[in-house]
Amino acid sequence: MIRPSAQWAGPLRRAVPRTLRARLIAGLLALLLLTCAGVGLATTQALRHFLVDRLDQQLADTGGRYAASLEHPELSTAGAARGDTRAQAPGTFGAWLLNGTVTAARVVDGDADDPAVAEGTVAADTDDTVSLTVADRGALAALPAGGPARSVGLSGLGDYRLRAVAGRDGDVLVTGLPLRPLDDAVHRLVTIELVVFAAALASTGVAGALWIRVSLRPLDRVVGAAERVSALPLASGEAAVPVRVPDDDLGTEVGRVGAALNRMLGHVEDALARRQSVEDRLRAFAADASHELRTPVAAVRGHAELALRHPGPVPGEVRHSLTRIEAESQRMGAIVEDLLLLARLDAGRPLAAAEVDLTRVALDCVADARAAGPGHRWQLELPEEPVLVTGDADRLRQVVANLLANARVHTPEDTRVTLALSTGPGGAGEVRLTVTDTGPGIEPELAGRIFERFVRGDQARARSTGSTGLGLAIVRAVSTAHHGSVELSTRPGRTSFTVRLPARQDDAHRGHVAPPQGRGEPRAQPTAANRRTA
Repeated sequence: MIRPSAQWAGPLRRAVPRTLRARLIAGLLALLLLTCAGVGLATTQALRHFLVDRLDQQLADTGGRYAASLEHPELSTAGAARGDTRAQAPGTFGAWLLNGTVTAARVVDGDADDPAVAEGTVAADTDDTVSLTVADRGALAALPAGGPARSVGLSGLGDYRLRAVAGRDGDVLVTGLPLRPLDDAVHRLVTIELVVFAAALASTGVAGALWIRVSLRPLDRVVGAAERVSALPLASGEAAVPVRVPDDDLGTEVGRVGAALNRMLGHVEDALARRQSVEDRLRAFAADASHELRTPVAAVRGHAELALRHPGPVPGEVRHSLTRIEAESQRMGAIVEDLLLLARLDAGRPLAAAEVDLTRVALDCVADARAAGPGHRWQLELPEEPVLVTGDADRLRQVVANLLANARVHTPEDTRVTLALSTGPGGAGEVRLTVTDTGPGIEPELAGRIFERFVRGDQARARSTGSTGLGLAIVRAVSTAHHGSVELSTRPGRTSFTVRLPARQDDAHRGHVAPPQGRGEPRAQPTAANRRTA
């Protein structure tokens, strides 16, 4: 069962104004509404109290003359009694009580629309006998003689203000005036107040909205500056933050916020400049060091190979040392080349922009991986048509080779590794290259930084050989340089790397595919044989 609080929490939350402008206007209108309600209630009560006092004064001035005329009904049409009757206001009520019992009750009827009055046969001010209920008689009998006036509701007559006085013969004379004219006056005042207050609320709402809009313009400029700063590509290496808040008057609250924001933007710009300077120096150092190391590493490797080819006898220990020197020099050479490539990509050097057949690249890289890792099960999933992109063929081939090598090195034998290519409808949109393996997966704390440099998965996945920790960093750098991206999805039993590249925009408008470029051997068509498991 849904509780009422939970049921209405959502609509109430949506009904509450959320913006500062809306809250200010709502608060202004709420305060004005409370003020109008207080003024209206006070004036209405004051008017009603004043009119009731007037009625009480009239009853005090009238005394019991009209009620005394009811003591002798046969004289009600005679001169004196008629004079008392005609002297009363229309609607005046009179009752004569003897020993607590109502013996007569009449009301002055001043209805000028009565036909008898119009014909002149009956005076304009006459009195009519009133039929009282038991409750009415009890209420009249409960009035204290000589006490203050009270408001009593009489059946068939409405609300009356009644006052009882003691007669000369021990009887009680009750005189009353109707409250209906008083209520009509109060209702007219309430109607006028409602119209005036509604107009005041409407005009105040419009004027307040305009005034608040004008007053909050400096805050809008602060918000605009913050939004422009949030749209700046601060992670792309740009150190300048040219946006500043124009309102920095310390005499206003918004000005203090603007000044504080400007100081913060200055600090951010200084921090970005220092970070950019450090990164530039690191890139320059990596590039220079990699470039300078290529020659000595190549020389060491060459001397090691030359020594291994010496025709004379070489001791076994020396040959083993030379073999290790050659292997490590090759590994060092690969690291130097990778670092040099990353430094060039970080520097924003453009890559080649030619048509690349990813289908051909996938076939070649899987064939190489199958030869390097015969203990794994390699699988291809390719579309029927060749997948073409625009980019650097060598760098894209390196991306695919690194992903396959990563799956081969960090998973045990008999692991199934699947390379899949897919495109959007009609070849438009994007190209997705996915390498999925059924290995043990990557630990969550390592998955968040797997694409950083020199990050190795030694503790996360089984391995039989070492790695430089630069392969996946190169994958991300090359993908980004091709205006693409790379994503990782991992869990025990399934790890997937997905590279997204923009498709050729003209493929959707062409009815044929250009012939492959690169290698001279014929293209292997992606048939069912390409999807087999080795």
